[in-house]
Amino acid sequence: MDPSTTLVLVAGILVVGLFVWLFWHQRRTAQLRHHFGPEYDRVVREKGSLSRAEAELAGRSKRVERLSIRPLPPERRERFNERWRQQQSRFVDEPKATVEDVDHLVEEVMMERGYPVEEFEQRVADISVDHPRVVQTYRAAHDIATRGRVGQATTEDLRQAMIYYRDLFRELIEEPMHGAPGR
Repeated sequence: MDPSTTLVLVAGILVVGLFVWLFWHQRRTAQLRHHFGPEYDRVVREKGSLSRAEAELAGRSKRVERLSIRPLPPERRERFNERWRQQQSRFVDEPKATVEDVDHLVEEVMMERGYPVEEFEQRVADISVDHPRVVQTYRAAHDIATRGRVGQATTEDLRQAMIYYRDLFRELIEEPMHGAPGR
């Protein structure tokens, strides 16, 4: 084989390899963007780089795959639902205390499902894998609860936190394992 034929062959292989890599990369980006939704864009802004953000999101998915996330047994689901109803009815008289208690109730459900709950940012990252639709509102609810503890949240803020917590609570309680995105 003469040198020019070899050069054309190597160049052709490199071009095909580049197209395969670009296709794979675009497909991975589309999958992550679709799965994580607004969380994808938030992480890209936070990391300042598409590749670092995608590595972060892929890492989250791998971490959650290693966890023993499980559905709640029906009797535990009903007990948690009853506790939620009690908190909702208490909100009118004690909004600040109720939001704080609901924050802890959501943590308890997460823990029972198998999510680690020690550190809030890690908890949010883990939740974002299976519950990407509600992760932003979970952050907002937790922020309101934190502000409420120091008297910096209005009753309307606290009401909004209850709505946000309710959305996450419902997903955590009702979602069967086979319905979890990314599972």
